[in-house]
Amino acid sequence: MKPVSAAPPDPTEPRTDVRNRWRARLREAVVPLARRGFRLHWCGYLLSWAGSAVAPLALAFAALATGGGPQALGIVLAAGVLPQIVLLPVGGVIADRYRRVRVMVWSNVVCALAETAAACLIWSGVVHTWQLAVTSGVCGAAGAFFAPAADGAVVQVVPAEQRRTANALLKFGQNVGKMASPALGGVLIAAAGPALALVWDAVTFAVSAVLFARINVDRAAVRPDVASPRQGRPGTGLRGEMGRGWQEVWQRRWLAVMVCQAAVTGSAWLAGYQMLGPLYAQRVLGGAALWGVVVSAFTGGLIAGAALALAWRPSAAGAVVCGGTVLLALPLAAMAVRAPLPALVAAFVVAGAGLELAMVVWLSLLQERIPGDRLSRVLSYSTLGQMLPVPVAYLLTGPVAAGFGLHTTLAWAAAVVTAAALLPLVLPQVRRLTIPVRAAKRA
Repeated sequence: MKPVSAAPPDPTEPRTDVRNRWRARLREAVVPLARRGFRLHWCGYLLSWAGSAVAPLALAFAALATGGGPQALGIVLAAGVLPQIVLLPVGGVIADRYRRVRVMVWSNVVCALAETAAACLIWSGVVHTWQLAVTSGVCGAAGAFFAPAADGAVVQVVPAEQRRTANALLKFGQNVGKMASPALGGVLIAAAGPALALVWDAVTFAVSAVLFARINVDRAAVRPDVASPRQGRPGTGLRGEMGRGWQEVWQRRWLAVMVCQAAVTGSAWLAGYQMLGPLYAQRVLGGAALWGVVVSAFTGGLIAGAALALAWRPSAAGAVVCGGTVLLALPLAAMAVRAPLPALVAAFVVAGAGLELAMVVWLSLLQERIPGDRLSRVLSYSTLGQMLPVPVAYLLTGPVAAGFGLHTTLAWAAAVVTAAALLPLVLPQVRRLTIPVRAAKRA
């Protein structure tokens, strides 16, 4: 008898396996939304960001309407940033010592009241720059408490195997809001003035507060060390708790190094993108229209990076964070060599995707490695480290660009980002940073 030959391989099987794997990943991507606590957190977080993306635009037009010109605008915008820098360490301590959900609720309530007050002042017709600066500062101060509490609350509403997916879902929604909300704000301002846009912002904050208040952390908590209020050690005051948070950062060499990396790369990137970018658009691209295309490309890249983080869960956290961060050098280098517009747009898309993937992996790494009762403090110091050198970078970039030229300054910014992003990989501790890859389980 003739031997029975094996059946020929089916060429469609590999494609079927790939489709099945992607379908499984897509199903896993929405698993955290099956938990009521995370659904409320996700919806409240998105609404809060949707309003926050409109507020700066409305305040900018309101400040200009006072007749103060660019100086008034600068005062109002700076008033929203400075309280965050000052109060972030305090916000981290408060979020660790008390219930994070309550901190999130009251932060949104304060912002809703401040934006309502600003809208009423504008409607009254007697608004002054200092009044807008005060309302902007109140919201900035509330944000210093909200951010570490919101990021820390993720460990309380989803289990460990779902945290990275939950972080990616939050970033995805946040970036979609960043892209859509300014357009909505522009329509509102054009149709009815900045007051209506601020009312919209107040409403989103109020609704977010209601959603956060409905989160039952005791029922939703998945880690015992973060389920109950954290009162700190006996005899320790606010200063002592802030110092303890600082020690949590510096006793981990890898964490201190990565915070320093973010400080250098973030400052160089923002100086090149936010400060020199518009100047490049004016001199090379011919105006703001094409620069708007470039900015939209970067936002699209952020959305793509969040989507990638939903589908891909790498374990080598240190390498991914450094690799994603170094991609920020691409747009700066493209502007330095006057790359064609399609290449410039592509560079911004890639940079946005790399940055967002790195941010999701970094946040997931901290949630994995830092004890829950100290997580918000570490998150606040991590954010503070990125923000502190930015004003200095802004002040230095102008004289440097005037002395050495726009393109040379952009080239140096790209070199600084590249070196600072890759240098931490010299340390074995950074190269060995990993996140366990766990299968997501349905609630």
